[in-house]
Amino acid sequence: MTPIILERILASISFPFLFLVTLSNWVRFVYSKSKVLNVLGRKSVIIAFVSITVLLVIRWIFSKHFPLSNLYESSMFLSWNLTLIHLVLISKSKNSWIGAITAPGAMLAHGFAILGLPEEMQEPLQLVPALKSHWLIMHVTTMILSYATLLCGSLLAITLLVVTLTKQKKLSLPLVFSYSDFNCEKLMRNNTYSYQSQKNLLRFINYRKWQMIEELDGWSYRIIGLGFPLLTVGILSGAVWANEAWGSYWNRDPKETWALITWLIFAIYLHSRMIRICRKEQSAFIGFLGFLTIWICYLGVNLLGKGLHNYGWFF
Repeated sequence: MTPIILERILASISFPFLFLVTLSNWVRFVYSKSKVLNVLGRKSVIIAFVSITVLLVIRWIFSKHFPLSNLYESSMFLSWNLTLIHLVLISKSKNSWIGAITAPGAMLAHGFAILGLPEEMQEPLQLVPALKSHWLIMHVTTMILSYATLLCGSLLAITLLVVTLTKQKKLSLPLVFSYSDFNCEKLMRNNTYSYQSQKNLLRFINYRKWQMIEELDGWSYRIIGLGFPLLTVGILSGAVWANEAWGSYWNRDPKETWALITWLIFAIYLHSRMIRICRKEQSAFIGFLGFLTIWICYLGVNLLGKGLHNYGWFF
């Protein structure tokens, strides 16, 4: 069996399992008490993660360079990073809806690599001279890892924004009402509950949304706080590499410009959070802008076919 056939088998195996992870997490979001779906989701993501890992290792061994030379390889590596972050989050968080937010990203990145790109781009190729440098692993790996981390943090911020916009009313804490003793399911099944019961139900829904907003805010802040230093290291290592390859640390290349814009947006996000000059919704909107700029930097610039970063991508 040739390495290319083995890679395609592993890619074909991992994608259905990533789809299964996404489906099980979304179903658990509605039926959160299903232990079968919980076990299914965890085992599926482990199988997908191992399959992508083996795929990348095989490609690394037989191509004799780290698999980040074109869009297919970088998309697979992005999917691997997103799957890893998903594994970490579901192990650290007790809420099932966290996985429902992070799982689709890994599936879509993987699907784009194997379904959205032509077969000739999926085949391993020799590195172009510009990429034959020890900075390839340092720069590109750090950038893709920062993209994956910031994308997950931004998705949580976007979810926070959506939940906040759909909130019924502000809820002042602490509450006299005991939510731990509140039988919401029984109340929902009873069609003749009193006005006070309706009021208690509304309080319960708002309280659960408040809890979700607080956890989304905390996780998005921590994940973006991890991704921002990675992005900084990636940009700095890229500047050093650019100086060796092109004789200048800064060349006003479209990808360099958009990487700087992305860095500034997430710097504003972290600054607004640290000094607390913005509400959670406003900071989440900044995270949403960062989400858009990451995709422009990662894919949009390459669609233009201009600049110094186009070798091995679309053009």
